[in-house]
Amino acid sequence: MDWEQTTAEDGLEEWTRADDNASIRLRRRTDDQFAVRLDRLYQANEGRGYEYEVVENREAAEQLVDEWQAEAVPADETSE
Repeated sequence: MDWEQTTAEDGLEEWTRADDNASIRLRRRTDDQFAVRLDRLYQANEGRGYEYEVVENREAAEQLVDEWQAEAVPADETSE
């Protein structure tokens, strides 16, 4: 399923899944590390979920965003 970047501000980016039932946020913390969170709503076909990680640099944060976008596929699409 596709993801669209819905927020791009200084120090904060967010992507929303096409079905609007999941989002990923990447933000730079005051200690210059990066926080990445995945939030899946209760209404999502695969059920509610939340993940949060802090990583050392932007490259690791972007890699985590890519991984979570690839993994956060609704249950009804995994069989296709």
